[in-house]
Amino acid sequence: MNQDSTLSGDADRSDTRPILIIPYMWIGDFVRNHTVVRVLKERWPNRPVDLLTTSLCAPLVDYMPGVREGIVWDLPRGRLAVARQLALGKLLRERNYGTALVLPRTWKAAIAPALAGIPERVGFVGEFRFGLLNRWRWGEKKLPRFIDKNAALAQPDGAPLPAEWPVPQLRVPADDILRWRQANGIGAGAAVALAPGSVGVSKRWTYYPEAARLLVERGLEVWVVGGPAEKGLAQEIVAAGGPAVRDLTGNDLRNGVLAMAATGVAISNDSGLMHIAAALGTPTMGIFGPTSPYLWAPLNGLAATVVQDKSVLSCQPCQSTVCKMNDHRCMRDIAASEVVTIAQRVLGEAGARAQT
Repeated sequence: MNQDSTLSGDADRSDTRPILIIPYMWIGDFVRNHTVVRVLKERWPNRPVDLLTTSLCAPLVDYMPGVREGIVWDLPRGRLAVARQLALGKLLRERNYGTALVLPRTWKAAIAPALAGIPERVGFVGEFRFGLLNRWRWGEKKLPRFIDKNAALAQPDGAPLPAEWPVPQLRVPADDILRWRQANGIGAGAAVALAPGSVGVSKRWTYYPEAARLLVERGLEVWVVGGPAEKGLAQEIVAAGGPAVRDLTGNDLRNGVLAMAATGVAISNDSGLMHIAAALGTPTMGIFGPTSPYLWAPLNGLAATVVQDKSVLSCQPCQSTVCKMNDHRCMRDIAASEVVTIAQRVLGEAGARAQT
């Protein structure tokens, strides 16, 4: 018999014990995690699914269909925080989870589910977590993409990967978007949202200020969306584009979700906001430099993938945080005029679809 009892097949549909997912907590990875939720809900529609989340990612849970609740619990990245782990374990025990899927390979991610005594604790072998997990999975390195590694944990052990995974979904009610527009003094017209930030400077495209200026010259409103780390970039973009450019960066990720839901097209680096926009169904342009679109683009698909021709730049993708070969040409050689032309085409196509 397979070592996973409730994760070994679809026979027991009477099981109503809740499932907890311990996800990766980077914003883009957290959005990707909704695929895992959808796989579980397709197999066990009667088992509630909860997500452990940080305060930063918590707003995303409100827009994820199929998620019962987000358990907001901030743990420090650089230390064990024993008291916090013990308190989290107590909280999880009180919720009577039947299964925990531990997506990260770290030892620390598996502590609280073990302290809670969750009967099935599923995860890949990693960091000698023997005793913390009790439903081991092997073969992680053979799985090609990050999403394959995560979503495979929601399948029976040894099951083949599907041809396509269910894509992440974020659903924002139209009334929420209307209230957001009113609160920010934004009319109903189409705009282009720029997401200039990313985790890692090497993934940041060079010419957002120039692109903003060109978009404004073509009569388009421009929003700059991001967190507090992007405030300086937003100021540069506003200075280049003038009063038609709005700085919408801030501390609350919910603001970024609503902006991406309201915009006509999003232009983004390989970042969390790219995944948010795509999961919302917003036409999204992803600009890729050192990272591979195959590995890291949203499952939802992009309206346009902007990347250098490999025949011109053979070192791409390198996955490196620091360019050691050609002074970041993978980003510097993508012209602002090229991106703006693509954005206009994407807007036109979206408008044509809306009229049919």
